Amino acid sequence: MSLLNASQIMEIIPHRQPFMLLDTVEEMEAGKRVKARKCVSYNEPYFAGHFPAEPVMPGVLIVEAMAQAGAVAMLSQPEMKGKTAYFAGIQSAKFKRKVVPGDMLELEVEIVKVKGPVGIGKGTASVDGKLAASAEIMFAIGSGADS
Repeated sequence: MSLLNASQIMEIIPHRQPFMLLDTVEEMEAGKRVKARKCVSYNEPYFAGHFPAEPVMPGVLIVEAMAQAGAVAMLSQPEMKGKTAYFAGIQSAKFKRKVVPGDMLELEVEIVKVKGPVGIGKGTASVDGKLAASAEIMFAIGSGADS
């Protein structure tokens, strides 16, 4: 059983379809770490052009899914309610295997540093226990829709 479903995730982060890239959160320590999942479906809108004959999830969206998972971990802290986590940088992104329709993308993010409103998370994305991508993601916490 999941810790959070898609509706509960949308109460924490502002992303909506077609850009919400998380289906469930399986484990979480607010402000520290998270494990989430994305069920990669052939119906994803980006597969129409990336690539029609051989659909592959774009690497940038895999990193975005990691960032959304990390945002859920950060924004689940009571003092962060109603705030927004913005991308501030990506370092050391590596892509090891294709992610295709039918894959269950397992996302893990550990928050390794926070200083004021800025922080760093280390993320991985795996399919069937095999590493698909990894990245270090920097974020900045803003006050929400008015920031």
